[in-house]
Amino acid sequence: MDPSKSFSHAPEAWNSSEDPALPATPPPAYEYNPPGYPPFLPNQPVPQGLYTQGPYSGQSDVAVQPAVFVTTAPLTSPVPDYLGYSIFIMLCCFPLGIVGLIYSCSTRKANYSGQRELAERYSKTALIVNYIISGIALVIIVNVIIVIAI
Repeated sequence: MDPSKSFSHAPEAWNSSEDPALPATPPPAYEYNPPGYPPFLPNQPVPQGLYTQGPYSGQSDVAVQPAVFVTTAPLTSPVPDYLGYSIFIMLCCFPLGIVGLIYSCSTRKANYSGQRELAERYSKTALIVNYIISGIALVIIVNVIIVIAI
């Protein structure tokens, strides 16, 4: 092992002129504008002429309309969301009950945002899905009881 290349010794000074990978000439100066474009001068006056921007003839001022903010309020008489029924169905038959729970949560969200038609549609869908899942669960439970009894 060469003692001059050991980690315990300080490295020698680096001379960039000895490195053949570096270019001999420095890079060109940075240009703010790409070649072919006129130079940008920050204090340059706005051009006046045939194709300048500005108000139309006969227009004196620009009228700005005030911003309109639309706020929604929760419904005063909310649509039933059947959340308790959906949670009960989800606990009874887990994978199928998630669908009813999602529609119940969507009904609650639509009630809170003031969208009555959407809340009614989600509420009806949640109730129908919960009824269907209840029927499926009842059929499965009856079949299991019959198989066990035989």
